Amino acid sequence: MKAAAAHLPLSVEAYLEGEILSEIRHEYVDGEVFAMSGASKNHNRIAGNTFYRLRSLTRGTGCGVYMSDVKVRIEAGNRFYYPDVVVSCAPSDGEAYFERNPCLLVEVLSPSTEATDRREKWLAYRGLASLRYYLLISAQEPQVEAYCRQPSGGWVHLTLSEDEPLVIDCEELHLTLSLQDIYEDVRW
Repeated sequence: MKAAAAHLPLSVEAYLEGEILSEIRHEYVDGEVFAMSGASKNHNRIAGNTFYRLRSLTRGTGCGVYMSDVKVRIEAGNRFYYPDVVVSCAPSDGEAYFERNPCLLVEVLSPSTEATDRREKWLAYRGLASLRYYLLISAQEPQVEAYCRQPSGGWVHLTLSEDEPLVIDCEELHLTLSLQDIYEDVRW
């Protein structure tokens, strides 16, 4: 009778070294790695539009805006995720491949990732003291949800409408983001 192979968790160091060499991206949750799948054209266009708008509005501010190849490290729970867009206005911590202190995170929802983005990632992300905004953007229809941290520390959930853009105001970041900005040239 064969003995079952022991399952050993992967160290953070081994994960980070492997990600630099890997042709595909993996998210990391407490020693486990999960391969990430490709995205649809709409998903890609929405993430690109959001990145472009945020990047164009943050020029000269000291804030960094990154697309889906920069990870966010969450110390609690020992996690690394790849949001679709990351904004950080914190001074650089010298890390080349991940951010520790984002103020805004964007996830573009797809049928295969929506449940994880809404539950697992949201629970992890809201533990980041630096985070002020978490945007969930549908790739199936023009719908954007925003979680905004209040001065009291609580979170308010908003749904963007065509008539009312989201006003983002945290640290050096003072801008508006509309449905038109996010969904420009998206074909349904």
